[in-house]
Amino acid sequence: MDVKKIGVLCIIAASLMWAIEPIVVKIAYSRSSFITTFTIRTIVISLIAVGYIFFTNKGKFKVNRKEIPMLAYVAIVGTLVADLLYYFALTKVAVINAVLIGHMQPVFIVLIGFFILKEDKLTKFDYIGIIIMTFASLMVTTRTIENLLAFKLGTWGDVFVLMSTISWASVAIVARKYLRTMNVGVLVFYRYSVAAVALIVYLMIQKGLGFPNIYQILSGVIVGIGVLLYYEGLKRIKAAQVTSLELTTPFFAAIFEFLFLKEVVTFMQIIGILLLVFGIYFISKKEETYF
Repeated sequence: MDVKKIGVLCIIAASLMWAIEPIVVKIAYSRSSFITTFTIRTIVISLIAVGYIFFTNKGKFKVNRKEIPMLAYVAIVGTLVADLLYYFALTKVAVINAVLIGHMQPVFIVLIGFFILKEDKLTKFDYIGIIIMTFASLMVTTRTIENLLAFKLGTWGDVFVLMSTISWASVAIVARKYLRTMNVGVLVFYRYSVAAVALIVYLMIQKGLGFPNIYQILSGVIVGIGVLLYYEGLKRIKAAQVTSLELTTPFFAAIFEFLFLKEVVTFMQIIGILLLVFGIYFISKKEETYF
């Protein structure tokens, strides 16, 4: 199988993992708090990364001194801020809202790359894609035409997901610019293990970690596999292609949400999904990589 096909399969498989993740997390919340669930998930991801390092990098965890500040940023902003906000938001919003808003990340990658890194210039396709995706997000968060006309623009949970999305976008740019040559397992390990230590200390001070339930462990396994597949896919295909393939996640999530959580997806949200696909198409017209 050629390199491109492997990359495509990696991203589709990662998208499937991320569509399953919020379903499992919602179930885990019925048995434990979101902070405990998030901590167990982070520990499990770190352990999976350790195994991957021994499998692909001969157990070498060493990084260059210059990479340490960038790894710290990825760990703090990507996990302790973005991931934690996302898990908290899942206690407030429907799965489809979280997944769709989370997949607006390409918009912010383009914008941050332009205004901060000055490495990419926006094309007319980027502008069209950003406008379409912004409108799509309004359709998803408002859910109905009545809410949209009344300017009921979603909940604080939607805002938290949006904050996570912006944070993830900044982390993607940092990882792409400064950590591109690092072994995937090493990158994932430090991103999550630093956060895991901080979370364990916090919980031990507060009330203790407790005994994990199977859904908390399962969420870690799902995310761990998804993150590893995602970074391996980025090595093999262009970021513009990756963002397009990631749009399989909302479709998977909508199906799983209905089947397992019985959460209703409105007609306007379905239109929002289709517009999101359309917006990503225009952004993907730009061939330079953003990650």
